[in-house]
Amino acid sequence: MSEQEETKTRKSKEKEFSIADLPGVGPATMEKLVVAGYDSLLAISVSSPGELVEVGGFTENAARKIIKSARDMMGIGFESGEDLLRKREQVIKISTGSKAFDSILGGGFESGGISECYGEFGSSKSQIAHQLAVNAQLSKEKGGIGGKAIFIDTESTFRPERIVQMSEALGLDSKEVLKNIKVARAFNSDHQMLLAEKAEDLIKTGEYKLLIVDSLISHFRADFSGRGQLADRQQKLNRHMHVLMKLASTYNLVVYVTNQVMAKPDTFFGDPTAAIGGHIVGHKGKKGSRVAKLVDSPHLMDAEAIFVVTEGGIRDV
Repeated sequence: MSEQEETKTRKSKEKEFSIADLPGVGPATMEKLVVAGYDSLLAISVSSPGELVEVGGFTENAARKIIKSARDMMGIGFESGEDLLRKREQVIKISTGSKAFDSILGGGFESGGISECYGEFGSSKSQIAHQLAVNAQLSKEKGGIGGKAIFIDTESTFRPERIVQMSEALGLDSKEVLKNIKVARAFNSDHQMLLAEKAEDLIKTGEYKLLIVDSLISHFRADFSGRGQLADRQQKLNRHMHVLMKLASTYNLVVYVTNQVMAKPDTFFGDPTAAIGGHIVGHKGKKGSRVAKLVDSPHLMDAEAIFVVTEGGIRDV
């Protein structure tokens, strides 16, 4: 079943049933759910009981029943390996601009999961983010996915001038490319988490196919300093990652996040960033080159690639 057919089937099920058909959901409660963004059976079926308790005022048992009913109506449950293989065929990939880099990624950064790039300052994590935001808008034949991008900026790293350079190097209309990138500056961890949740409103339109968080951890480090606050920090970060994972899986979205570390990703008391799409470790190479090392991918071998960052963007050496 193609992605279009799957979407059509899902929508037909949502027409057959609606939120009003869920047990214990009356007009007033339905309004609360819709206002909070749970405006479809799909949104409810992939939520957690805690989320519905918070927004709808349900008991936990009632929330569990509602979620189960939504999943039953949507036909969500166990799938065969064959079904999952067909779903994997719907994965879309964004080229980095470097054939060597694309090669270790199996063709580029893929949808349906989270890919994390971590490394020291200056290892080109943000450069890759900018390149993906541009390349995502290319056609599939040219290494893109024909979609718009959302950029959650936590460290004031987004530079429209850089987008202009990269766009013009590819012969694109830089003004149109910039129009197709929605940027939001996050000022603390709570704001960052809220922006990720609100991004779903844009993603639901089907136009936005890439979500960037640059960087993932910085605000959590600043807001929760010291070992005494470690448990609270981990809990909030896990919740944030859950939202990103849900978006990636539900909407076949490419999610790219960055993380600055001094030596390894668990330097700061262990960062629970288990990226579904694997980790990219960025290093500075010789003569201005950069080294990308793929680690912890569920289906790709660990490998390295050398690339350079030019005025026009990410390129092969």
